[in-house]
Amino acid sequence: MKLFLSSYELGDNPEKLAKMAPTNKRIAVIGNASDLKTVEERIEKIAKEIDPLIEIGLMPEELDLRNYFGKEKELKKKLDEFGMVWVKGGNTFVLRRAFKQSGFDKIIMEKIKDPDFVYAGYSAGSCIVTPTLKGLEIVDDPIAIPEKYDKEIIWEGLGFVNYSIAPHYRSNHPESAMVEEEVKYLIENKMPYKTLRDGEVIIIGI
Repeated sequence: MKLFLSSYELGDNPEKLAKMAPTNKRIAVIGNASDLKTVEERIEKIAKEIDPLIEIGLMPEELDLRNYFGKEKELKKKLDEFGMVWVKGGNTFVLRRAFKQSGFDKIIMEKIKDPDFVYAGYSAGSCIVTPTLKGLEIVDDPIAIPEKYDKEIIWEGLGFVNYSIAPHYRSNHPESAMVEEEVKYLIENKMPYKTLRDGEVIIIGI
């Protein structure tokens, strides 16, 4: 599996994601990090993701994990239709719950074996692939619970990389000041990390 981990949206060089795309250019857009928003706000935010992906030659389609809560086998079958996923930003703790309740966290682990599959995302979509979500509570509310979501806070990330990621670092973003505090927490607790300024992307083949 290949990783495209952005601070904000497609970053400064979206063509890099286009070059990573496999033959199957269908990309599942996962927007569950925005499930705390109103229905109207969420629709608007998902729509904002679609056009930029089309512009770089991909074929995006929303994949709402809430439709697969408790239906892991159905989700696995659906995900097999795609060559890529695009996981947008928002609340990382909400996103992590969605991954667990749908079984996406287990399914995506199996995709590690596929050298052509691409996991791409930004902000929360990048933070969730780290070993732990500790420190992110400074930026995201861990106890904000959308409807149909479990209350349990899940602190374990997917562990695709062995360091924490701090997006929006020293950027023109509303969360940048909180990210400074997050970085202090990571340093004080001797946790390995990488910062990402908006526009920057980490690209890995694993």
